[in-house]
Amino acid sequence: MTEQQITDLGPAFAFYLRRYRGCCGQDRTAAHFNTYCRGLLSDLPRKTVEPIALASGTAVRTLQEFLLNSVWDHDLARTTLHRHLATVIADIPGDTVGTVGVIDETSCQKWGDETPGVQRQYLGCLGKVDNGIVTVHIGVSRGRFQALLDADLYLPKVWDEDRVRCQAAGIPDDVRYRPKWRIAMDQLIGLASNKVSFDWLTFDEGYGASVPFLRFLSILKQKFVAEIPVNFSVRDVEGGPAQRVDARLTAADARTGRRYRLAHKTVKTSVWRAKKVMVWVAEREQSLVVAVNEVTKEVKYFLSNATTAGLPRILAVAFRRWTIEHLFRLAKQEAGLTHFEGRDYTGLMRHLSLVLVVLGFVTTHTERLRGEKPTGDGRAGVPGVEPAVSGDPPQTAGRLGAKTRKRCHLLPPAKERAGLQVPQKRAA
Repeated sequence: MTEQQITDLGPAFAFYLRRYRGCCGQDRTAAHFNTYCRGLLSDLPRKTVEPIALASGTAVRTLQEFLLNSVWDHDLARTTLHRHLATVIADIPGDTVGTVGVIDETSCQKWGDETPGVQRQYLGCLGKVDNGIVTVHIGVSRGRFQALLDADLYLPKVWDEDRVRCQAAGIPDDVRYRPKWRIAMDQLIGLASNKVSFDWLTFDEGYGASVPFLRFLSILKQKFVAEIPVNFSVRDVEGGPAQRVDARLTAADARTGRRYRLAHKTVKTSVWRAKKVMVWVAEREQSLVVAVNEVTKEVKYFLSNATTAGLPRILAVAFRRWTIEHLFRLAKQEAGLTHFEGRDYTGLMRHLSLVLVVLGFVTTHTERLRGEKPTGDGRAGVPGVEPAVSGDPPQTAGRLGAKTRKRCHLLPPAKERAGLQVPQKRAA
């Protein structure tokens, strides 16, 4: 993106932020809302309250009060974002796959024990168990368009069982432990109420292992492609004996299957061989797929309730998960997703909401800079140019400085763990 294009985005960003004016009561609160969002979109190395305040000429304590105690509705900000993106998505040219929702989680290493939700747990950003927090997200992919729609903190059981600790962190009494699949389910319900719908959903083993979640989606007639662990149980016929998926379909079966080439935007095309059979899970007939990578020999298992869909379509949906990994990198590098420093639940949730708001602008204007113009932008024009595709996230509105600097928190996509075994959750 050229320096002139970055400059031209200023008025468009100001226009974009006007739709969130109703979330703020007073004019000065709305001004702080805009200041924080501009800070998240800036080139500051750390996008926390203090550097944003100092860079904008605002008193640090004033911006802290805005994030923690001021009267404004961050839930309404998310609702406004969802409704705006629903109109944008509807106007985006699709492809043969359609609109794909992607459920995933990301993590952030934290020190100490006072950040809401912090504990020793598996952190994908480090690839190991360490001290940190985990947030659950839903992203969307349609054609070349991708956006991050929602974000919620995962509150571990040990926190829920210690309400004194929760009170000290500002966690309301009605915020309790929820399995990650239940957080995703609640997010889907909220998105549906704001007119955001998906042709498909896809997610990894952590969510695919939850039979109640799969049953919920099937009841809603929501098509999904779930990656599942190798120890997931299926049946050949309804009521028949259960067996593991890696016994029902083996890697050797996959190698005798058809050959599929899957194009990826940031890495080279991969070639997989795959085979599909019909099985029964949760009293419903489902498609079970085994796929093996011809080069790496990695084996993956997928389950889909779209029993009439062909293998090419199922694999195309399954491998859309790369889009949310790209969005996480963008959110961390360009919008300060993991830069929150504080001990207050409200402050953390407001930070997540404002990051989503900023990313909503970045992703819609990425489409504009390709020479396309989604609706709902108030005709705020910027020059159109086709950016080069590379292995890094594209230069976006987050680059408000003309100088090039080393990117912070550059986290590569989490490595896939072949042969992962996850406990199969059968009841809520």
